[in-house]
Amino acid sequence: MTTDTAVTPAFDSLGLPKDIVDELAKNGVTTPFPIQAATIPDAIEGRDVLGCGRTGSGKTLAFGLPVLMRCAERRAAANRPRALILVPTRELAHQVRDSLRGYARVVGVRVGDVVGGSSYTRQINELRRGVDVLVATPGRLTDLIEQGACDLGDVEVSVLDEADQMCDMGFMPQVSELLDQVRPGGQTLLFSATLDGDVDKLVRRYMNEPRTHSVDPPVSQVTTMEHHLLKVLPRDKNKIVTQIAARDGRTIMFVRSKYRADTISEQLIEAGVPCASLHGGKTQSVRTRTLAKFREGKIQALVATDVAARGIHVDGIDLVVNIDLPTGHKDYLHRGGRTARAGSSGSVVSLVAPNQRRMARRLLSDAGVEAKQHLVNPGDELLTEVTGAKEPSWEPWIEPPEPVRERRGRGPRRGGYRGNGGGYRGNGGGYRGGYRGDRRNDRGEGGFRSGERSEGGYRGGRRNDRSEGGYRGDRRNDRGEGGFRSGERSEGGYRGGRRNDRSEGGYRGDRRNDRGEGGFRSGERSEGGYRGGERRGGYRGGDSRGGYRGDRRGGGPRRNERYDSAPQG
Repeated sequence: MTTDTAVTPAFDSLGLPKDIVDELAKNGVTTPFPIQAATIPDAIEGRDVLGCGRTGSGKTLAFGLPVLMRCAERRAAANRPRALILVPTRELAHQVRDSLRGYARVVGVRVGDVVGGSSYTRQINELRRGVDVLVATPGRLTDLIEQGACDLGDVEVSVLDEADQMCDMGFMPQVSELLDQVRPGGQTLLFSATLDGDVDKLVRRYMNEPRTHSVDPPVSQVTTMEHHLLKVLPRDKNKIVTQIAARDGRTIMFVRSKYRADTISEQLIEAGVPCASLHGGKTQSVRTRTLAKFREGKIQALVATDVAARGIHVDGIDLVVNIDLPTGHKDYLHRGGRTARAGSSGSVVSLVAPNQRRMARRLLSDAGVEAKQHLVNPGDELLTEVTGAKEPSWEPWIEPPEPVRERRGRGPRRGGYRGNGGGYRGNGGGYRGGYRGDRRNDRGEGGFRSGERSEGGYRGGRRNDRSEGGYRGDRRNDRGEGGFRSGERSEGGYRGGRRNDRSEGGYRGDRRNDRGEGGFRSGERSEGGYRGGERRGGYRGGDSRGGYRGDRRGGGPRRNERYDSAPQG
């Protein structure tokens, strides 16, 4: 392994195209980080690269820019990406995608992502349109490959970012299965904070004489990061946590479970601290919005499980608090990696009860950390000096509502759904508005594509004057008050004929059904018959109110004129 400590050159001397160098300068990135200066030339040459360094050291551009150059040579086919970047978490996938997209546009490369918790349909459609660089979590990518929505046979360069975390999370079998599917002889770039265990197995199996660069010291030796062990009594712990969270600045606080994250977050909100929780039990959209609020400063404290321990970059986090001690020294280092990133300063504070002190000292020893130890109580000056803690307002914090986007060129929503005469998305009128009322719906108070005065009709015709519930009322249905394709006055008929004057519920009433008030394929006056004849036929009768397949002139089965009941056996 080589350790690169020489003075870093400028980006334009690393072999990057001028368009990318100019875009970097436009974004204020003029001097490469050591990991970038060390690995980019080897990656551009097509060599396998093994980069060892802590999170926050600039690894995304170190592997991302050479990958974009490689994929700019030709476009990817549908469902067949040309480069694959595997990451352990959804948040890191989105971060990598967003970091590369600006530079990808400069060279004409399409970057897409495939992660759990997001729409399958969107991801499948994006793959179908063609994605040159695919950023993915192993689980969702495996699912899409099994569905036939993605094929890795054209992948020429594979990147494993945060490889040690993927192995720690149990992704080793899936990662191996995915790498077995890429094009043989392709390039592999692997970046990891540690190179032991399963990571070493990946290196031996999938990398060919890699150039190894270790440019960052371990987290414990970062000179801009301080470590403190705060000894607290169990009865004081909650109050101390609250006072630390109320400090000025961004603070991320780690706990061991989803339940603890939600509970402590609620306690802090009740104390007046702008706060939110982040863990794997929340949907991806909620996690994304929470991180956005944290970045924008709308919340100042984030209570998280280890789902946020790696790969999440938020500028300005100057304090990491371990409310619950992590299970191992690796987790401690990666939690601490959320602060003191890219040369900034920060502190890591761990709260320990008397019965946890021996375990905490062993944890810090394994991590190679020398921490200052303090015995603190709520409100102590020492607590304020170390963490910036202060007394909260103790008045519940109420999150301000999101601003309502102004609707331009439309009237107020007053009722029905897309009805022109009122309703959901209606331009006027009251509730009970029409569902997609037609252009001349004067009083569509609930109609569905209702006509001019459809008060509840479902897809009433264009000139349905008062179809109060008609379903696909015809164009001149005068009073189809609930009819389904009712005629001129069908008050509930279902698919009434074109000139059904008063079929109040008829089903497929005939063209001149005068009062078929519920008949099914009723004749002119069938008030409830099922395919009743012309005069209220019985069950398969003629005139006896409710006929079934009665003939047009009433009567018994098919042409009995005036049976008062169904025919007897």
